[in-house]
Amino acid sequence: MSHETVAVPTRPSELTDAQWERLCAYGTAEEVDAGDYVFRSGDHDYDMILVDTAEIEIVRDGLGWVDEVVLTRMGARTFAGELSLLNGQGAFLSARVAEPGRILRVPRGQLRRLMAEDDELCDLILHALWERRESLRTGPAALTLKFVGLRGSREFLALDRFAERLDLVHTAVEVDPDDMGVHADHGVRIEDLPIAYLQGEPVARATPGIVADRLGLSYQAETDAAVDLVVIGGGPAGLAAAIYGASEGLNTVLLDAVAPGGQAAATSRIENFLGFPFGVSGGQLIGQATLQALKFGVRVYAPCEAVAIAEVPEGLEVTLADGRLIRTRTAIVTSGAAYRRLNIEGWSRFEGSSIYYAATPLELHQVAGAPSVVVGGANSAGQAALYLSGNGCPVHLVVRGTDLRQRMSSYLVDRLLESPGVRIHTAANVTALGGDGVLESVRIDTVGDVDARGLFCFIGAEPATSWLGSLDRDDHGFLRTGTDVTVQSISRWQQLGREPLPFETSLPRLFAAGDVRRGSMKRVAAAVGEGSSAVASVHRALALA
Repeated sequence: MSHETVAVPTRPSELTDAQWERLCAYGTAEEVDAGDYVFRSGDHDYDMILVDTAEIEIVRDGLGWVDEVVLTRMGARTFAGELSLLNGQGAFLSARVAEPGRILRVPRGQLRRLMAEDDELCDLILHALWERRESLRTGPAALTLKFVGLRGSREFLALDRFAERLDLVHTAVEVDPDDMGVHADHGVRIEDLPIAYLQGEPVARATPGIVADRLGLSYQAETDAAVDLVVIGGGPAGLAAAIYGASEGLNTVLLDAVAPGGQAAATSRIENFLGFPFGVSGGQLIGQATLQALKFGVRVYAPCEAVAIAEVPEGLEVTLADGRLIRTRTAIVTSGAAYRRLNIEGWSRFEGSSIYYAATPLELHQVAGAPSVVVGGANSAGQAALYLSGNGCPVHLVVRGTDLRQRMSSYLVDRLLESPGVRIHTAANVTALGGDGVLESVRIDTVGDVDARGLFCFIGAEPATSWLGSLDRDDHGFLRTGTDVTVQSISRWQQLGREPLPFETSLPRLFAAGDVRRGSMKRVAAAVGEGSSAVASVHRALALA
């Protein structure tokens, strides 16, 4: 056994007598002896443990190739638990009694009740849970979820991106096909990659869905009763809708086919979002919004893809890709849009390994200061070009239009023109890709071939509505809502005695917000406003039902 000193915050703050008394009112007392485990890694449902007179040590269990590590010891007036208490993830650390005494168990249901009823304690606990999660992301705890995959492989990147977007404590290790190193010594074969090690147990050819299932993050109905609101899509519009719905008393479920964030999570820097004078990355914004959703009791499931929705007597029924069903009284579609691709030979061959639709630290690591090409003429392309060049990558920015200011904010254009690391090509197109296995060059019609190890594509997106074929959409696939619903669809409303509410689609009690909706402004702030406004219509629909 190994003992390490790890900077794991143990106290939400110095609790007053009154605060501790209120906190203990939600728990059930239990006497424990030294050596007892109050929860174990792998427990899918575990309690928050209030430490009264005992002493608890938090342990990263042995993982087969490494011994157990005691991360920290927790004494009186502390509690054991971290962010997984709120997001439904099973325990990945163990809590063992070091000194006998009294503890109190607070089940997850009671914890949610506490956070709804006591704002002061809610803020103290939430801050402590978040601090602990962040501190555990480096150090021994990160080995509890370990990914091993081929350098640059799309499957490995999908796993790493899934874990990063969900803020999971994990480690990602890239290997070269010609040099597997210690992994080959342990019998790992290339055809098994990527491998996910969960508590030291290998899962070959792992996918985000498989890992989510093993961690307890896939959808499981808590009861047979219908929920009040299902939000389909975890971008800014979906997160805003889920937060407002849950904070206003609705039993809310949020689904995303990949992980919360949408296109906003792919943005390296947003500088014109209200309240952030120094800018904010998409990842930071989405991370804080997801934490806020958990605070209000939103149940977040990802990857969890909705493939159909139908009207049933009690409301709506959402069908998931794995066949599971969710019954709900209302739903909001915020599924956003799917990235557009260039119609170039070899695109699919490089996609996922050298072609990216985001510019975040994860993608930056893949290109590692090498020459890159950014395609697009709107803000997301400009932000990506500045981010990459600011981190040592020479950038060619390829813009089809002749005027960079036509679709890009002036402040971005000015910075791009001043940046020595960005070469701008207007009235230009990418016409060919070159490379064997990985991207080596990109052909731009106005200058010829340029060296490139990464191509970052920001040319817009198509609404993700193909799974909603029966709903009223415009010629481009965007959902019609409210007064925009066509006359042909109005007949089904006559028996309800009303017209579609704002943001309501042609299917009663199904709403749409954000990029997926016809007429929406494709901006983060606008999506947040639409998501929250759609919830007002949800309340009206429930009152009229």
